[in-house]
Amino acid sequence: MRNQLILAAASLAIAALASPAQAEVIAASDGGFVINHSVDIPADRAAVWKVLIAPAQWWSSDHTYSGNADNLYLDAQATGCFCEKLPRPADAPEGQRMGSVEHMHIVYADPQRGVLRMTGGLGPLQAEAVTGVMTIAIRPEGEGSRLTLRYVVGGVWQGKPAEVGPLVDGVLGEQVKRLAAKFAPAEPAPEPVAKP
Repeated sequence: MRNQLILAAASLAIAALASPAQAEVIAASDGGFVINHSVDIPADRAAVWKVLIAPAQWWSSDHTYSGNADNLYLDAQATGCFCEKLPRPADAPEGQRMGSVEHMHIVYADPQRGVLRMTGGLGPLQAEAVTGVMTIAIRPEGEGSRLTLRYVVGGVWQGKPAEVGPLVDGVLGEQVKRLAAKFAPAEPAPEPVAKP
């Protein structure tokens, strides 16, 4: 029973740390949408930045073109990119080059202030005539940090932005939770069961 209580308490603590304090589509129209996610993280800005710029550590493989988050990388400097390598298939012709995808283009990177700004349309937004600007800010908060992700998307759409916005919001919310979970305390190891 004691182990179950400890595990339940640990699970609640992890859920509290990994769930966004604020997550929503804060505006939507025929021209676009604005998404905002915030989460408190029990680590300083430098530690959060280090994980943020290593998306292979926290981005879900389910939301990649290659099916493997290990192929993601982020060159955190102006003109750099949040990109993905597309490995050559085993049956590719000899000499065929590896493919790649630029998810977003870095326009501002300041680790001292904890601000990363990128432009681009994520996933299916690449096929639309839209512009997206994502700003991720890490600010000191209490004994840790607060990470805020804001994604503003607008332009000419084939579909309906008001329907796309919640889908993009869900995907980004999942990634913010996954990043925050990298800082969750480790679950306690179960106590060994004494043998009679």
